[in-house]
Amino acid sequence: MEERGAIFTRREVVDFILDLSGYTSDKPLASMRLLEPSFGDGDFLLPAIERLLVAWKRDGSEVSLADSVRAVELHKGSFMRTRQRVHAMLAEAGLSDDEAIAIVDSWFVYGDFLLAKLPGSFDIVIGNPPYVRQELIPDILMAEYRARYTTIYDRADIYIPFIERSLSLLKPQGRLGFICADRWMKNRYGGPLRKFVSEDFHLSVYVDMVDTPAFHSDVIAYPAITIITRKQPGATRIAARPDITAEHLASLTTQLLSTEKPAIGSSVRETTSIVKGSEPWILHGADSLALVRRLEERLPTLEEAGCKVGIGVATGADKAFIGKFDDLDVEDDRKLPLVMTRDILGGQVAWRGYGVINPFADSGRLVDLARYPKLRVYLEARKDQIAGRHVAQKAPTNWYRTIDRIYPEIAAKPKLLIPDIKGEAHIVYENDGLYPHHNLYFITSDSWDVRAMQAILMSGIARLFVSTYSTKMRGGYLRFQAQYLRRIRIPHWQSLGEVMQQQLIAAAQNGNRAACNELVFRIYGLTSEEIASLEGTD
Repeated sequence: MEERGAIFTRREVVDFILDLSGYTSDKPLASMRLLEPSFGDGDFLLPAIERLLVAWKRDGSEVSLADSVRAVELHKGSFMRTRQRVHAMLAEAGLSDDEAIAIVDSWFVYGDFLLAKLPGSFDIVIGNPPYVRQELIPDILMAEYRARYTTIYDRADIYIPFIERSLSLLKPQGRLGFICADRWMKNRYGGPLRKFVSEDFHLSVYVDMVDTPAFHSDVIAYPAITIITRKQPGATRIAARPDITAEHLASLTTQLLSTEKPAIGSSVRETTSIVKGSEPWILHGADSLALVRRLEERLPTLEEAGCKVGIGVATGADKAFIGKFDDLDVEDDRKLPLVMTRDILGGQVAWRGYGVINPFADSGRLVDLARYPKLRVYLEARKDQIAGRHVAQKAPTNWYRTIDRIYPEIAAKPKLLIPDIKGEAHIVYENDGLYPHHNLYFITSDSWDVRAMQAILMSGIARLFVSTYSTKMRGGYLRFQAQYLRRIRIPHWQSLGEVMQQQLIAAAQNGNRAACNELVFRIYGLTSEEIASLEGTD
């Protein structure tokens, strides 16, 4: 099921989302319109219809149900199974077979939600949109999606346009209640969708579902429940990691929807100004966020202070381009020693002897293989593997390029190496002429002493900014990606003074985190409360 993006939601969570969305049986549900854009086996749809039938019977069964629901599904098996179950529910509610068939014919739409015609607008949109990476979608279909939906950006998952279209179909005051991955709320690819939300919608409720058994199967993506309303912005109610029991979720619903402000010490908090254009949504840690905002007002970013953040080389065919350095039988200037994540697991570089082929001349063009006979023989022996890559098929004459251009001068510079996914900021100094592999981000600088920079980043400042802007992975790990590293604020090097500069270098060389912290507290002018916030960042 997960191959088509289907992940099934527990009933307690479904009822929680329906309650938060306002789709409750005490309302005149038959006169409202509900949309489920990807109903699968009916995890959301069936409980919603149960509520609808309760309200319909109470309000008088002469009211037509034909326009009360629209349910869309692309998977034929799921479509047919769920349709049959709904038909049985309608028959059990007292409708004749002909009436039940006419209603399900009206309610059910077989097709792709992103392409299907859905006239009118809706009071409620609920569900768990599919998780499908772009690489699994045919190019011609992806091009059609991009033509229709402005929020598809970079490597956005398909649930991004699902949210865009669902929001677009809401009536004024209508509500969307989704449970899906929270990556779009902070990641670069979510920027256009965040901007879309900021222009005409209000994030009314956010519930972090990290480490909760919200689904029937284990998932990697960290989920969150969002209730987004088509109305003017206001305060957002926030809760985190609730117990997945009907009793607890019912109590939490009352708190999240209450007109009274949350009590001090409550599991619910209220905040404003989360949604600001395309800026990442900061939904946790009021104290650490206040510190981040103060540092952002006072200090330049890493790159404004003269540092460069980059990522190591992606080849698209590591088995062909990477091997033991001494075994790469090419001309000496066509290979570089390569540092990989496994080389720095101990906190220092322990090079295992690997290298990477460099097919680029200093000009940035690919080298002429006629001038490099050993390289030509090496590459042609592996041509089937290399030429089969997408990047090679797009430009067959350049079949032997790596995905990323290689810049040998990066190897020559002292640098800091940072693995992509890590629990703590893992900042490793390297100055032995190694070139970073694609799972490593690196920082170089012509302004800062890189050793001193290591002391700053070892202190917890890196984790403070990254944890504020990054989404968490399983086990509490963070993504130390370039987009988050670039948000780190540091002073200009020349503003520190020679004594402080030397102290930073010494603290980093000694690997003394306590000394790094003490120096950073002084440099950044942190108060005791801010120090506590920095040390408590989780």
